[in-house]
Amino acid sequence: MTPSFVPPALTHIPWRVIVPITLLVLFGSSVLYSAASGNFQPFASSHLIRFAIFLAMALVMSRFPQDLVKWSAFPVYAGVLVLLMLVEALGAIGGGSQRWLDLGFIVLQPSELMKPAIVLVLARFYGSLPAGLVSSWRGLLPACLLIAIPAGLVLIQPDLGTGLAISFGGLVIMFLAGLPLRWFLLGGGAATVIAPIAYFFVLHDYQRRRVTTFLDPESDPLGAGYHITQSKIAIGSGGWFGKGFGHGSQSHLNYLPEPHTDFVFATMAEEWGLLGGFFVLIVFGIVLSWGMQVALRSRDRFARLLAAGMTATIFFYVAINLMMVMGLAPVVGIPLPFMSHGGSSMMTNMICVGTLMMIDRWNRKAPSTLN
Repeated sequence: MTPSFVPPALTHIPWRVIVPITLLVLFGSSVLYSAASGNFQPFASSHLIRFAIFLAMALVMSRFPQDLVKWSAFPVYAGVLVLLMLVEALGAIGGGSQRWLDLGFIVLQPSELMKPAIVLVLARFYGSLPAGLVSSWRGLLPACLLIAIPAGLVLIQPDLGTGLAISFGGLVIMFLAGLPLRWFLLGGGAATVIAPIAYFFVLHDYQRRRVTTFLDPESDPLGAGYHITQSKIAIGSGGWFGKGFGHGSQSHLNYLPEPHTDFVFATMAEEWGLLGGFFVLIVFGIVLSWGMQVALRSRDRFARLLAAGMTATIFFYVAINLMMVMGLAPVVGIPLPFMSHGGSSMMTNMICVGTLMMIDRWNRKAPSTLN
């Protein structure tokens, strides 16, 4: 029973997910503090400020009515698509890629916004499509087009990791919407045939090196394989309980590249060991489990697909980053949610959390129906 002195508005906030995420952000801030050699600037302080801002945004999102969200799906998608086009014309270049828009008050990466936007627009598309048409071409071609346009624009930047994330979110919605399994099998077969062609004629040189390095990182340990090699050393040297807070030699001596972004898990594992790794995995397990419970309790097809898609987007971030730092996937620049330093990543994941909080509120207002 909730104590009578607790304001009613606070009792409806999903503390079971906010508390674990907050603990993970605080833990991530301590790792960023250590990565900056014991300084809150420039990583830890901005990480906490961004989380506070985007948590407030998520709480505001949780109050949105379902009709408004449905109505806004296609306009939101179109707006983000326009931003992606503006990146091609006006975008800032950094690290050899053209991915950002400098709006003065914020440097925005529109491709990050497309990850939740593609989930929203496809959930809206299949939520309004008659069930009998889902397994026809009318359920396939429009969805493929909605995915292919932004994914293609992102690949041009070039940003393979984000392009894959957008495609993954879209394919999850298509699968859960009930498209025939044979279509996915045919698509997988086509991808298998196209992959070698794309490797030689589509991928950039640095992207091809990432693939070959993933297959054999020891072939060039001081060149293309340096990131993965140093990451494995950092994780393995942490042992069960780590070297201790602030005593990570790989990150402090600059052996580990990007210790505050893509390889923040390796930075953490060196200092906190397997025990810290278990904590991170448990928190992500709580968040993802809650997200799927929200999807299963949803009252209609639109809400179920939207909740499952947002949960899948967070899962993609987590799975690819952890596989990447352990050498189980190519290095594609996917940050670890709530721990890596980066405003665009924090914004995307908090949009996903805010959407799940919103659907959770919808579920409490009406009983679940199957349609």
